[in-house]
Amino acid sequence: MRCALSVNVNKVALLRNTRHLGIPSVTRAAELCLQAGAQGITVHPRPDARHIRSEDVRELAALMKAWPQAEYNIEGNPTQNLMAFVREFRPHQVTFVPDSEAQFTSDHGWSLPADMQRLRPLIEECRQLGVRVSLFMDPVPEAMRLVAELGAERIELYTETFASAFGTPREAQVLAGFTATAQAALAQGLGINAGHDLNQPNLTAFLRAVPGVQEVSIGHALVADALEVGYAETVRGYLRAIQQAYL
Repeated sequence: MRCALSVNVNKVALLRNTRHLGIPSVTRAAELCLQAGAQGITVHPRPDARHIRSEDVRELAALMKAWPQAEYNIEGNPTQNLMAFVREFRPHQVTFVPDSEAQFTSDHGWSLPADMQRLRPLIEECRQLGVRVSLFMDPVPEAMRLVAELGAERIELYTETFASAFGTPREAQVLAGFTATAQAALAQGLGINAGHDLNQPNLTAFLRAVPGVQEVSIGHALVADALEVGYAETVRGYLRAIQQAYL
């Protein structure tokens, strides 16, 4: 199965929020990306609403009804404001991310078994609502058994360490850790997503080395590229990078 591209539109919202004009439009950005072939849309609504706001989550949920073949992924910390969105909108997927309210950006995965007790009832609630759960995880192979024990269906590999090592002598060693983690996840019956600092130059290499990746969520780099060449051409560029991994 070829990896799907989910576009994170947080940075579009961040730019819009610098003025009170409503532009650029988050929903229009999502629509243009879907029209260009993106298979999903991701948002990460933080409690301070510094980029995605509650009305964006609602408007995107309405938009996605016109794209039944695409997936809506809402990510965030389930101990903050995330679960209210899950209960109201029941997206296709929810990604649990262990970031604090003041955190600049997501920078680490869940710590298992330390976080298991608080995650277990929240994962169970999502499953009862019919929402697939993905846990944001560092490349730690031995943690995959614990993810499966919790009942999460997928992991999202936190890929910043790979992005930082890409093109350096450390690349092969760092990639080996992601490969081993993906193999461990597949052995536990888990699905695999990935995201954070993936971009057009490094995406193909990551997908070639890491087995079973079903979805990449890309925001910052994709929106930065779109400022230069537009949403449609940027999405097509990422889709080409994904395709190259399977040749």
